[in-house]
Amino acid sequence: MLVKDKLEAVLNVGLRVPSIMLLEVLYRWDVSSFFQKIQRSSLNNNPLFQYKYLALYLHYVGYILSLVLLTLPRQHLVKLYLYVLTALLLFAGHQVSRDYVRSELDSGYEGPLYLEALSMNRFSTALIAQLVVCTLCSCVMQTKRIWLFSAHLLPLVARLCLVPLETIVFINRFAMIFTGLEVIYFLASNLLVPYNLAKTAYRELVQVVEVYGLLALGMSLWNQLVLPVLFMCFWLVLFALQIYTYFSSRDQPTSRERLLFLFLTSIAECCSTPYSLLGLVFTVSFVALGVLTLCKFYLQGYRAFMNDNTMHRGMTEGITLLILAVQTGLIELQVIHRAFLLSIILFIVVASILQSMLEIADPIVLALGASRDKSLWKHFRAVSLCLFLLVFPAYMAYMICQFFHMDFWLLIIISSSILTSLQVLGTLLIYILFMVEEVRKEPVQNMDDVIYYVNGTYRLLEFLVALVVVAYGVSETVFGEWTVMGSTIIFIHSYYNVWLRAQLGWQSFLMRRDAVNKIKSLPTASDLQLEQYNDICAICYQDMKSAVITPCSHFFHAGCLKKWLYVQETCPLCHKQLKSQSQPANATAAPAQDILPANPNPAEAGQGEPVASVDASLSQGFTLSLSLKLLSAKQRRIGVPLS
Repeated sequence: MLVKDKLEAVLNVGLRVPSIMLLEVLYRWDVSSFFQKIQRSSLNNNPLFQYKYLALYLHYVGYILSLVLLTLPRQHLVKLYLYVLTALLLFAGHQVSRDYVRSELDSGYEGPLYLEALSMNRFSTALIAQLVVCTLCSCVMQTKRIWLFSAHLLPLVARLCLVPLETIVFINRFAMIFTGLEVIYFLASNLLVPYNLAKTAYRELVQVVEVYGLLALGMSLWNQLVLPVLFMCFWLVLFALQIYTYFSSRDQPTSRERLLFLFLTSIAECCSTPYSLLGLVFTVSFVALGVLTLCKFYLQGYRAFMNDNTMHRGMTEGITLLILAVQTGLIELQVIHRAFLLSIILFIVVASILQSMLEIADPIVLALGASRDKSLWKHFRAVSLCLFLLVFPAYMAYMICQFFHMDFWLLIIISSSILTSLQVLGTLLIYILFMVEEVRKEPVQNMDDVIYYVNGTYRLLEFLVALVVVAYGVSETVFGEWTVMGSTIIFIHSYYNVWLRAQLGWQSFLMRRDAVNKIKSLPTASDLQLEQYNDICAICYQDMKSAVITPCSHFFHAGCLKKWLYVQETCPLCHKQLKSQSQPANATAAPAQDILPANPNPAEAGQGEPVASVDASLSQGFTLSLSLKLLSAKQRRIGVPLS
């Protein structure tokens, strides 16, 4: 049953790919230029090419038929393909019969077949071919009335009966006419099938919309048609055809630089229409999903698939590609210009994938460093991936600087890769501190402060990049070309990545300052008090050689209580208020955004990662959108560099 379901899923996708291919061809077909070529050729006198508007109507009819084929239910789609296959088999039978009659006329022999070997061979070959055609038609149409597909056997039967060759020609024409009448009768008997299907579909659509709404209808169609997989398969077929066309027309081997250029130009050729662009978007999404899945599997094995993060499913990379392509007018450019822009866009997409890989690896690496896991293989996998994420973004930035002249827009584009490397460096530094703490068997002084400063440095650099991008984007909008989409992106970017980030960072700083001041104001326990207390810290469960005393007479490590106060302002044991009532209420909302210092237990580092993932995805997407806006403006002013 499982194999049958998989086969049906494959058929559901594979049988719909030709409909999108037809939409692609119709979109690329220029009717006006087609008729101009016809007028300059010998076909101008053909009545079929006299009416331009008839071709336009057929053009739109082709769109309608493609959409119908795309949305047909799988059962009816399979039947349609079987009918088309039967028609092709009947046409092949007619071709075999016609070729046999022509060969007999050329030979001129009208005697018994068994007296001439060549005639017998021709007859045997044609007879076997016709029997195969009849059998296949019967199997495809699932009927035992094989005589319905045997009209093309009449010329062979007539030749076997020594009928004159001139008469066999008329018999062959009669067989062809009889087969055509059969096809017309079949079409006439099923003439109302499309109407009934449309009527049933309309009734079901109305019921679904009335009960569940338009959104449920759209989701149902999305799932039934499997649009992401369908467009990905369509684009891969298109790309494979483009590569095959190139290599089939060349005899000499291709150099490595030429292969890179071929790869970019082939992708550029395969995203010249909205359909192929959507195919590329879904293909990039699935490639990103595969890379991120391999990353999680490399780090955690099969346990990685128990808690899946929706931010790591490749959607961010696909949406980034779509936004950049629409914003820069990618499909409207010439192939060379399109290949140039695609090299930048794909660089941005790869940088986004590397950032998502870091979001996956960061909490795992920090948890390994804070835990007492002695597995060298786990540590090797985590550290090796971090080293890859440290070196590869820097290498990408170096390579793109070799191809393009360094200026401000290029600095903005490579800033995401540089920030990724810096963030990995900070993660490795924190991991090393955790490992040092584990080897020393005693806590490192001010560990939380070090972690806060490392993360704060990265966040500050990220904030400065976002601020510079907004400033330059505003200047380009005011003094350059103004667009609604560009202004909208600048506004959203300014709100999410500048204003909110600055607000949260400042609130976090105020909370840390307040916590430090509060700890300093608490009395320190003396050795006698610690000896009389004779208990462990209720936060870290470790012995206390030094402690502070809360107003409610509870003893805690100063560092542990300070980290607790980053989260809430009550005593960990009795929940009595520790902070002054004059503290602003909104100052308590920020600490949850602090990834590590806000967590009393460093082994649980990374629990705030979904929020950080959303923030990083927004930052990356809008920053890169603005950078491509600047790039397109630069391209219009100075032209497109190709090296």
